Amino acid sequence: QVQLAESGGGLVQAGGSLRLSCTASGRTASSYQMGWFRQAPGKEREFVAVISWSGNSQDYADSVKGRFTISRDNAKNTVYLQMNSLEPEDTAVYYCAGGFHGGDRARRYESWGQGTRGTISS
Repeated sequence: QVQLAESGGGLVQAGGSLRLSCTASGRTASSYQMGWFRQAPGKEREFVAVISWSGNSQDYADSVKGRFTISRDNAKNTVYLQMNSLEPEDTAVYYCAGGFHGGDRARRYESWGQGTRGTISS
């Protein structure tokens, strides 16, 4: 079982940046695709970004393309989400997830973190 722990959330003004981190523990962590999802108040959880196990392939939701960057350091068992040009609409709890074939579908992921809150003020 892979365990995930997010950090890096906080309160920033619109136009600012946040960098989220997710550290994984467990034998298969480096073999996982790693994804970021978010859930805003009163809304369903939505896909944000995903990165392949090697780090060579990434995919993003249209709403964050050009603003967010996902990356990973397998030596540190850590995946990052750099979020720039933040908007109030990005306010949400951000979750990292790990799975062998996750993609953009939450149900395909096997492991989830507890989430970290990002609040963007206008």
